[in-house]
Amino acid sequence: MTLTPLTIYLAAPRGFCAGVVRAIKIVELALEKWGAPVYVRHEIVHNKFVVDGLKDKGAIFVEELDDCPDDRPVIFSAHGVPKTVPAAAAKREMVYVDATCPLVSKVHIEAERHSQNGLQMVMIGHDGHPETVGTMGQLPEGEVLLVETPADVATLTVRDEEKLAYITQTTLSIDDTAGIVEALKARFPAIIGPHKEDICYATTNRQHAVKAIAPKADAILVIGAPNSSNSKRLVEVGAAAGCQYSQLVQRAKDIDWRALDGIKSLGLTAGASAPEVLMDEVIAAFRERYDVTVDIIETAEENVEFKVPRVLRETA
Repeated sequence: MTLTPLTIYLAAPRGFCAGVVRAIKIVELALEKWGAPVYVRHEIVHNKFVVDGLKDKGAIFVEELDDCPDDRPVIFSAHGVPKTVPAAAAKREMVYVDATCPLVSKVHIEAERHSQNGLQMVMIGHDGHPETVGTMGQLPEGEVLLVETPADVATLTVRDEEKLAYITQTTLSIDDTAGIVEALKARFPAIIGPHKEDICYATTNRQHAVKAIAPKADAILVIGAPNSSNSKRLVEVGAAAGCQYSQLVQRAKDIDWRALDGIKSLGLTAGASAPEVLMDEVIAAFRERYDVTVDIIETAEENVEFKVPRVLRETA
């Protein structure tokens, strides 16, 4: 049987970012240091395959600190947590390790600095996303106002139009965020923004790679979890950049083959919390059905590395 030719345009960079690598390593080193079980508040990163792998090694995932015993270590996820969480852990004299991505921590520090200077914060983010909850929780109630769309800007009630600053969730769409920032600056000309965009390097790079692939591809598949903000943004970016079929899949088994019938080219990428092993699995599934040629489209090189907290470096 002759297989139909298919060109796969493979995005580079794709998959794990430095913050995700660090967060996973923190859980693994904590298990080495303290033995199982180690508790993790919220999914360490938004990927079922990764979470299941850590569960197998002895990590127990919970949603709240109340679900953890006092006598076992607890790790806070890469998305960051409100200030009340480490405070509650300290009060209970728990051993805790914060796996918040350093780029998210940078936004937390920024928000605090602005607040100390008497500015009220506007956060561009997704309501209920753990990163948004964590960032807003750095400051007292009412000090951070959330906007999700340019339309939200019109209805904002602020304390003082002259004393405002904005921050953003790190995993947003660059283009969508630009529209919201424009609306904020138009309504509040005095608003202060970050020196450098809060959207992280990995989110930005993965979106640029998808934009480069989209015009060439009959379809785009993004490997990632349905609760992963950066993965969902990649799907949207692919569609906005001109690819009519842009979809999220968790694993090879989730691919809708009928929808891909007749394609000659496919764009492939993975969200920042999806491991490369899942990409290999998807490519293998295509090789079974097509005569595949892989063409890597590289739009940036990444060599960022983040250290794990000192308490774990001591044993490493």
